Amino acid sequence: MSPRAGSTGPHTLAFVESPVQLLNVLEWAHSPTPGALAPGAGLTLVVLSPNDPMTRGQLRRMAELARDEGHEVRWEEARGGTVAPFRTIVGLTPLLRRARRVVMGDPFSRYVQLLLTITSAEDLVVVDDGTATMEFVAQLARGERLVRWHRKGGRPGARDVLFAPVSSAARRRLTPSAGRRVEVFSSMPVRETPDGVTVTANDFAWTRSRFGPPRITGGADLVGTSLVETGVVDGDRYLEAVRGLARAHGATRYFAHRRESTEKLHRLAVETGLEIVRPDLPLELIARRGPIGRTVLSFPSTVVHTLPLALAGTGVRVAVCDIDPRWLTDNASPRAQGFLSGVTGSARDVHRLAAVTAAPGAPA
Repeated sequence: MSPRAGSTGPHTLAFVESPVQLLNVLEWAHSPTPGALAPGAGLTLVVLSPNDPMTRGQLRRMAELARDEGHEVRWEEARGGTVAPFRTIVGLTPLLRRARRVVMGDPFSRYVQLLLTITSAEDLVVVDDGTATMEFVAQLARGERLVRWHRKGGRPGARDVLFAPVSSAARRRLTPSAGRRVEVFSSMPVRETPDGVTVTANDFAWTRSRFGPPRITGGADLVGTSLVETGVVDGDRYLEAVRGLARAHGATRYFAHRRESTEKLHRLAVETGLEIVRPDLPLELIARRGPIGRTVLSFPSTVVHTLPLALAGTGVRVAVCDIDPRWLTDNASPRAQGFLSGVTGSARDVHRLAAVTAAPGAPA
């Protein structure tokens, strides 16, 4: 049993909406923080389930692993119809009011921000939700409103205006005070630490202790990204970049991101010849379990930070390919290029590749 889960003390409640968030809650539970408020007799994980089938499937697999670790898992159909959010919040309110510690995977989530207005927990923990954690910490340090990095700049929409009081209240709750401790548990580089916030390194000790070491193949594997789906990168440009990387490095497999569309993946398979793999667990666990290529190729994303930690000591090389500014769409946020460059530049123990040049005849 993990050090945190086996202790006695106040109750701990964790909210997750993605498989990676759930993985990082397990990592946090496995790695005690000196001076932290003692957790409850167990950790209750609340899955605020999305509607996407791939994400739901991975979450169910991760929930099984959490139960194997001795944690209680509560599955909420939080988006299953018009009344689902109201029913979920009402059902969780008693737990929130009793909780002394709340762990969350996505402080940008409106769901989580709303739940934060209900709890009076004196101990708040933010675990990694990928590269978004870097932006969250920076915004909190600068006192800015919480906005995802890929959201286009400009005036807030009507929903943003309506939700602004809740978002502001959540930001205040996530600001340390005399009676409230805030911890960020992250494998991401944190350069701007907000006053009073404790930053704890996530080195994927739980993943390495439970999986692997992997069998390593001689070739290369390529990791997909949802930058096309989020409107940051042009689809045609992305396909050319994938094709160029695969040819240059002899990649044969493409590990799809859970948010990549079926249509895009079909086109990638047809036009690049890559075998498309849709993982049933977060890539850190898939890679650690193996088999995995001796070289793993990626565009700027969370895995350029997490895979070197999960695969430490295995000899696998992680290489990251820069995003050419010409690949960005007109709808991309003005901050997109700088943020993506920062993700690449701050990655440790990775080999940096130049942006792939589009083949002749590719869209200009």
